[in-house]
Order: sequence, then structure tokens, then C-alpha cells
Amino acid sequence: MNDQPVSRDERTVVVENVSYRIAYLVMSFGLLACVAYRSFVLQESSWDLLALVLLGGVTATVYQKTQRVLSRRWVLATVATIVIAGLIALAIALIAR
Repeated sequence: MNDQPVSRDERTVVVENVSYRIAYLVMSFGLLACVAYRSFVLQESSWDLLALVLLGGVTATVYQKTQRVLSRRWVLATVATIVIAGLIALAIALIAR
């Protein structure tokens, strides 16, 4: 028998992946909150921060696409999200006038 402890197993990989997901969500929503604050409170343009959020999402999507793990359901959810976000942006723009 081997008495050496296992340094990395499936559970470790799962926990690491969950931690990366949580960190990504915290950073993304934190950046979005900064964008909203700079835009609404400080009346500043914040395209640089918004571009970082979009670049993070695009990077993950491109990697998943190259690994062929995206499903039809994912594509439909993404299209629905883009449409809903566009409608909300349009409503905010019309209300802000």
C-alpha cells in the first residue's frame, strides 16, 4: 500500500472550480456595481470597466466553444439574456430623457 496522502483528487478539483466561479461572479458583479455608481452618481463614463466585464464573459465563452461544451440551451439562454438586457437598457434610456 502507498501511505502517501492524496494531494489532489476529484473533490479538490470540484472545490477549486466552484471557488473560481464564485470569484468570477464577485468580480463581475462588483465591476458592474462600480459601473453603475460611476455612471449614476458621479456622472462619469465607465466604458473601461464595462469592457472588462464583457471581456471576461467573452473569454470564458470562447474557451468553452473551442472545447465544444456549449449546448443549444446555453445559446438560447444567451440570446434571451441579450434581448432582455437590451430592452431594459432601452427602457432606462427612455426614462432618463
